[in-house]
Amino acid sequence: MFFIHSLHHPQTISSYSHPQSPNIITPNHYPNRNGYIKFRTNYRENLRYLKTLTIINPNTKPNKLPLPDAVNHILTTVTFLKSHSFSDADIPRLVHYSPHLFTTAVSSSDISPVFTFLTTDLLATVEDSRGLILRCPNLLFSDPNHFLKPTLQFLKEIGINNLNKPTNRNAHLLNTRVEKLRLRVRFMEEVVGFTEEEAKKSCARLPAILGYDVENNLWPKFVYLVKEMERDLEELKKFPQYFGFSLEKRIVPRHLHLKERGNNRELDVGCDDGAHEMTGKEKGNRTCSILIKTRKND
Repeated sequence: MFFIHSLHHPQTISSYSHPQSPNIITPNHYPNRNGYIKFRTNYRENLRYLKTLTIINPNTKPNKLPLPDAVNHILTTVTFLKSHSFSDADIPRLVHYSPHLFTTAVSSSDISPVFTFLTTDLLATVEDSRGLILRCPNLLFSDPNHFLKPTLQFLKEIGINNLNKPTNRNAHLLNTRVEKLRLRVRFMEEVVGFTEEEAKKSCARLPAILGYDVENNLWPKFVYLVKEMERDLEELKKFPQYFGFSLEKRIVPRHLHLKERGNNRELDVGCDDGAHEMTGKEKGNRTCSILIKTRKND
């Protein structure tokens, strides 16, 4: 089986991708009217085209370049993506996060079921499907019947809606195995002490909880809340958003600051969910100004 060597060269992506940040998914500014690539070009021109898409490293030595059959196979994959609203400007991002997609090991028939799932089961539009995949390219390698459908059903059962909207949260939640999602809910029940209904409601209020690692994220925050902050679990039931803050960057510094001032405060969150961590990371500069809401003004 043929694989392309040196598919990705980090420095070439900025040359051919959209000038905005790679974390910002831009609209499709380069539509292909027919959705298909013309194969009347010669082998050399096809190689040049794949290099501009960063599928082939421009510095690849001549004896390492893919053979014509392999090039045609990859072009077929690109054509398939273009028929689903992807543009040339989108391809470098897919190459960066899923270089395996553009090898002879993957064909359009392998990823076609994912697009069917997105449109039929998730009820996503063509553009929304594109947006979800660009935010989580690994969705293309998730089996719809064994992984995507069970995950979608579970997320719906606990009350998470609008999963067809192309957000980072939705894309990564859909690509999370249902067993891991259940583990987060069980943590809220068995460790935190929520009832099953309370645990589901908390996850529905803050879906990002379902993306956090239990051992390295949720558990340390819970221990700090109980042992260091000495808070009542009833407060946590009212404000599960506590789990959405970074322990090192927000919870600990804020707690120590309040402890020094000798203030006894009620656990609360004074910002929208957009400022919380997503899959273990804080969202840029959109951090909350407070973690604890005072009963009195400072």
